[in-house]
Amino acid sequence: MRAPGKVMALCTMACLVAVTAYTVALGANGWLWFAWVVLGLATAGVLAIRVPR
Repeated sequence: MRAPGKVMALCTMACLVAVTAYTVALGANGWLWFAWVVLGLATAGVLAIRVPR
C-alpha cells in the first residue's frame, strides 16, 4: 500500500468513528452515512489503482 492510500484509509476510518459517534450522540443522519460510503468507495478506488512504474 502506498503512502497516500494509507493516509486516505486512515482518514476513512477516522470519519467512520466520527459518524458513528455522531449517530450515537445525536441520532442518525442519512447524509453523513451517504458521505462516508462515498469516501469509502473513493478510498477503495485509490487502493485498487496500480500505477505502472
